[in-house]
Amino acid sequence: MAYTGVTPSARSRGMVREARHLLATVAPGATWIVIFLVLPSAYLMGVAFMTNGPYGLPEMPLSLESFRRLAGFGFLGWSPGNLYTLLRSLWQTLVSTGLVVIVAYPIAYYISTCRARWRPIMLLLVVVPSWTNQVIRTFGWMNLLAPGTPLSELAEALGLISANMGLYPSNFAVTLGLVYNFLPFMVLPLYAAFEKLDTAQVEAAQDLFASPVRAFWHAVFPQTLPGLLAGIVLVAIPAFGMYVIPELLGGGKGMMLGNLVANQFAGGSNWPLGAAGAILMLIATFIGLFAMRRIGKRLGGGEEVVI
Repeated sequence: MAYTGVTPSARSRGMVREARHLLATVAPGATWIVIFLVLPSAYLMGVAFMTNGPYGLPEMPLSLESFRRLAGFGFLGWSPGNLYTLLRSLWQTLVSTGLVVIVAYPIAYYISTCRARWRPIMLLLVVVPSWTNQVIRTFGWMNLLAPGTPLSELAEALGLISANMGLYPSNFAVTLGLVYNFLPFMVLPLYAAFEKLDTAQVEAAQDLFASPVRAFWHAVFPQTLPGLLAGIVLVAIPAFGMYVIPELLGGGKGMMLGNLVANQFAGGSNWPLGAAGAILMLIATFIGLFAMRRIGKRLGGGEEVVI
């Protein structure tokens, strides 16, 4: 056997150096994840299975009462209030995500077709509003949708709302706020997908006399699917647990799951119930991620889309 010139001790020292280098590289990120993600989630899981104390704080013994309360069972019997909140959260998330997709697709396509020197400016115009505090932007929409504003007067003239009612507070205002808030998170992944678009496939579809809709579905949509799925994840998951926008633009009329959880840690004084709601949001997040991966694999021709 040929002699390589590397002794076992030198090889082991090299492996130790590589291990130390890998540890130094991974340790900061892993520490951050453990402290700010794993430990809080583990704490919430523990609190959710505890009993609600006299002042709303968790205490022993362990119990499933918080999950029964979340399902609507209380000391007065069953009430569908929490289930309505969950269904409203799902509906608002689906509607808002769908509208964001409809609005973001033409925007991302238009930016990708602009001259190269204008694209960074166009993307900056899309992203800049999100640099402002979310509460400030939501208060801005409250002023735009309040009674007596041009938008409210236009809706009143079209017969969409009653006189002097305004578009705020309402579920419509919540949906509009969600679409406005999460639009950049859909535009950016779609723009990245359009940047890699193979226009030869689109031209081939047009040469075969495909209609614009069929050309989009067969030539454009499969190529932009990874960006679309990434955008859906970035939009739907935070929208499902949104707190600020439903609280301000909904005016208490459109409470979502995030508001329910926050109220239990604040005014409701029921930490185990709030922790159970937070666990429900985590479960919904994992289910959504799994569904997106499966859909991407099914629509992507056997290749699983990485999210």
